[in-house]
Amino acid sequence: MKSYRIKAGDFKQLIAPMGACIATDKITVDGLPVHFMYREKPLNETDSGWQFFSGTETQAYVDDSSNSAFYAVNTIANYDPAIIPYLNYPVGSELERVEGSNEFIIIS
Repeated sequence: MKSYRIKAGDFKQLIAPMGACIATDKITVDGLPVHFMYREKPLNETDSGWQFFSGTETQAYVDDSSNSAFYAVNTIANYDPAIIPYLNYPVGSELERVEGSNEFIIIS
C-alpha cells in the first residue's frame, strides 16, 4: 500500500473541478515537485488530458503502471500549486519548470 505525502483529509479545493489526470508516485508519494507537464487529447469526459512528472522518472519507471495513477487535477495542484496558472493551456501543451522557480515555460 502506498503512503501518500498528503493525507486524503488534508486536501484543499484550489481549483474548479476539471477532471482526472495522471501523476507519478515521485510526486504523490515521494513529494517531488512537478518538473514536466503535458496535455494530451482527453480519452473521455472525465479526463483532463494532463499528465505530470517530476523529471526524475526513468522510462522503465514510467512503463510500470504501478508507479502512477489517476487523480483529480485538484489533488496534484495540492502537491504543487505552481501548476495552477497553466491548467487551462490547450491540448498539445508541453511545459517544463524553470529550474529553481515556480514558473513553467512552453517546450512544445
